[in-house]
Amino acid sequence: MTVKLFVLAMAMLFSMCPGSAAAQVPRVATDIAPVHSLTAQVMQGLGVPELIVQRGASPHHYAMRPSEARMVQAADLVISIGAGLTPWLNRRLEVLAGKAQHLELMAVSGTVSLAFREEALFTTDSAETINEAHQEHQEHEAHEEHQEHEEHQEHEEHEAHDGHEAHQEHQEHVHEGIDPHGWLDPVNGQIWLDAIASALSQLDPANAARYSANALAGKEQISQARTRIEQHLKSLQGQDFIVFHDAYQYFEARFEIRSIGAISASDALKPSAARLAQIRAMVLEHGIDCVLTEPQFNSDLLGSIFENTPIQQGVIDSQGLKLDAGPALYVSLLENIARQIAGCVGAGA
Repeated sequence: MTVKLFVLAMAMLFSMCPGSAAAQVPRVATDIAPVHSLTAQVMQGLGVPELIVQRGASPHHYAMRPSEARMVQAADLVISIGAGLTPWLNRRLEVLAGKAQHLELMAVSGTVSLAFREEALFTTDSAETINEAHQEHQEHEAHEEHQEHEEHQEHEEHEAHDGHEAHQEHQEHVHEGIDPHGWLDPVNGQIWLDAIASALSQLDPANAARYSANALAGKEQISQARTRIEQHLKSLQGQDFIVFHDAYQYFEARFEIRSIGAISASDALKPSAARLAQIRAMVLEHGIDCVLTEPQFNSDLLGSIFENTPIQQGVIDSQGLKLDAGPALYVSLLENIARQIAGCVGAGA
């Protein structure tokens, strides 16, 4: 029996069985929409996770509303990317959810992780690091990486303060260490489905088989989407483009495409005049004809940088701001990114 047929058979089996343990399903809070989507896939048919960071807000320096604080306080399980993306959340968890379990996805064994690209202009080395050998190496070194992650988290927590000072210090650290945008590698998405299913099964053993079957179905959907994206982007390999916010290196490396510069290192950082000058000079020197911005950024800035150049603008979205929340968001997010990149880069080919 193929994986697809097995998944369908399991889904039919569960659909015929009453939700015998519905009242025991853990209450789950998730940080951002892609994590919410993966969790909703695993919990499908049993419960619905809650989302902490409001859509359209930067997760790097978010201020929780009272209703969101109560959501975290009531949670049995909090699932997040990790301190690299939401350093404020870990501090809040100590106060609000001391008895809840916390699953940090970037610390899960086997997760592909890449260092931040600190310069305005990139090298192409990262594309070579995401392959099967690299993934096996990550699994072997998971313990050391987890320790480094904890040390980095402790460093951020030690230097963080409330108010404006916290924001300034966060800006100093946001582009150091491990790039937290790991959800944009579909292989990580598949690994995390299993980790989410395992965490839920520990809290809710009665529904462990359901969580496992849902995770398996989600991994199959991601696998199919990955194949479609590979075919869609194959012709763009070797063509350069620029991104506004350096959030996409996991996606680029997995699908062997490349941005060669970012206007901003982070959505929490304002680009310097020197960085903008570097980007403009590179566009003119290399004849780059595509820049990809994001919905929340000011397009007027792009006009000032690329005035009198033939560069085209596209819009990509790392968190699925315009997508409906739920199990389907994660795959739709990846496929939308591929379509937008192809539409912008391919138009100038």
